[in-house]
Amino acid sequence: MIPLILAIGNTEISNIEGVSIAGATPELTKLTPPGDAEFLFYDKLKVVDGIPITPEGHPTPGIITKASKELANFPVIILRGGTYLPPSVPHVHISSYVGKDFRKAPALKNLEEIIEKSIIFGKEIQNMKINEIMVGESIPGGTTTAMAVLRSLGYNALTSSAAPENPMDLKMKIIKDGFRRINIHQGDFKDKPLDALRELGDPMLASVVGLSLGFRGKIYLAGGTQMLAIAALLKSLGESLDRFEIITTGWIKKDKSSTFEKTAKDIGISYKFVYLNFSGSKFRGLKDYERGYVKEGVGAGGSSWIALKNGFKEEDIARKVEEIYERLLAL
Repeated sequence: MIPLILAIGNTEISNIEGVSIAGATPELTKLTPPGDAEFLFYDKLKVVDGIPITPEGHPTPGIITKASKELANFPVIILRGGTYLPPSVPHVHISSYVGKDFRKAPALKNLEEIIEKSIIFGKEIQNMKINEIMVGESIPGGTTTAMAVLRSLGYNALTSSAAPENPMDLKMKIIKDGFRRINIHQGDFKDKPLDALRELGDPMLASVVGLSLGFRGKIYLAGGTQMLAIAALLKSLGESLDRFEIITTGWIKKDKSSTFEKTAKDIGISYKFVYLNFSGSKFRGLKDYERGYVKEGVGAGGSSWIALKNGFKEEDIARKVEEIYERLLAL
């Protein structure tokens, strides 16, 4: 059974009003990553008194991962790349260092430490004779840092958003402000991936890059446009992308505000989509996935793919998601 490694992190970029809806307020996005990790093991969160559903009724994409895990029973390992608070579940601690607002300062002054520890972890996974791993993420504001990294590496990329209206103008302004601080233009870090990570990245990106350097088997990157940044960084570091594949949801394919497929082809990373459908749900919060809300995160697409590989169908996952949603409302 392929294990899911969920890398969680925070960046101060999510504190900017309008960047992320992965939390009811920018302040609450600080709790989203540990909350997502806890939700895979508990229904009621411990980091905050509540359930992982926004006031508008939209559940975390972790509900798909949780449903897939309950069906296929694959192992989950939480990797804390750098968060405000630790999750109240067993986890591998890499760092408690939160990514800085790159408009004002380098994002990751402790980049080498994160990468070094993540490489060690990756090597230990390798020593367990595991041949394949699935790597997911949870980091509010992460599509903005990913887009900044991709553009600094020379890709004319537009990343996705958890909102139906992608705040692209805001993302572009934040990135331009970051580039101005460093005094660079698009593509100036093409051959300087560690500079791109240090100046513009986040702890999730750094920890997954390190993990990927330490573990030498097949790596499935379970996520959307943020995983493109990881692939681009690894390519720039001289890694062959033959052992990597992005697996994400069909909602990412439908997102016309992002350049997922074009950027994936520019980088040279293979990818596949898992097509879930919540249009028949009795809950508006799930139906809204079909209207462009949420789309991906917490390894949703990759976890679904593991369930499908183990004989379950897309309808089984959707039914289990519905069951978990109902269970949450009863708490």
